[in-house]
Amino acid sequence: MPGYTLDTKVGRPYGETVEAVRSALAEQGFGVLTEIDLRATLAAKLGVDVPEQVILGACRPPLAYRALQADPSIAAMLPCNVVVRALDATSCAVEAFDPEVMLGLNDAPELRSVAQEAKERLEAVLAALNEEKA
Repeated sequence: MPGYTLDTKVGRPYGETVEAVRSALAEQGFGVLTEIDLRATLAAKLGVDVPEQVILGACRPPLAYRALQADPSIAAMLPCNVVVRALDATSCAVEAFDPEVMLGLNDAPELRSVAQEAKERLEAVLAALNEEKA
């Protein structure tokens, strides 16, 4: 089965990783429109305990607008979801939905360029998380 996420592992605690992801998204022109605390939600609704994890709904308005111009129904796939999940006390997994997956639903040339740019920017976000800070 082909992958549908871009991912990396980060050697930082959860809270620090979430802040680093927010910062890296901002550097690539993404704002965070939504935030879902999965751990708190599942604990409240189901009484279960899962590792700390958050879904950040990231949006880069120029890309979203271009995608909507090509296909208004693509709004159902916006924003770009980025998940930060604690693996243990000192490391996290960070995953982003791969924008090129939407091309399986609509391969219009206009969407292809949006998906490619979004993917490049999200890959830059993930790469920035593992760069050594001077």
